Amino acid sequence: MGFTTEIILRCVAVYLFVLIAIRLFGKKEFSQLTIIDLVFILLISNSVQNAMVGANNSLVGGIVAASSLFVTNYLLKIILYRNKGVNKFLQGNPVMLIHEGVILEENLKREQITIDELELTAREHGVSSLKEVNLAVLEIDGNISILSDSYQKHSKKKRRQQRSMLKSN
Repeated sequence: MGFTTEIILRCVAVYLFVLIAIRLFGKKEFSQLTIIDLVFILLISNSVQNAMVGANNSLVGGIVAASSLFVTNYLLKIILYRNKGVNKFLQGNPVMLIHEGVILEENLKREQITIDELELTAREHGVSSLKEVNLAVLEIDGNISILSDSYQKHSKKKRRQQRSMLKSN
């Protein structure tokens, strides 16, 4: 087997391994990176480098490795778009965290989200209390969406203000 083929196969294997490992360790990690997560990502990338290119540290080897990662990523996106089963397996489903002001403790535990994190997200959405939240959902991209009457009222008020500003100009 030529060195190019070996690098391609190694890169694809490492890519799939890291993708599945990240999926197994939870989607929360995607959007809420802490300094610990950043250090982890840097160390993972360093630790798998040799697994991808082996002893080859040439420019061509690096370009082949990077190219194979780009192609693998592109092909995987096509597969995810066309195959809902694979998409669901790799990306998961949204998870409801709050419904009509009631915190769904089991879902928080399963997703390893603390009340403090949930309160922080609610405040970021302009909601002062979790009891005001109509719906909080951990989305497949790791973000937490918050829907509440107070946010909708705030948004309507903001839109009215913007319209009145436009009319006055």
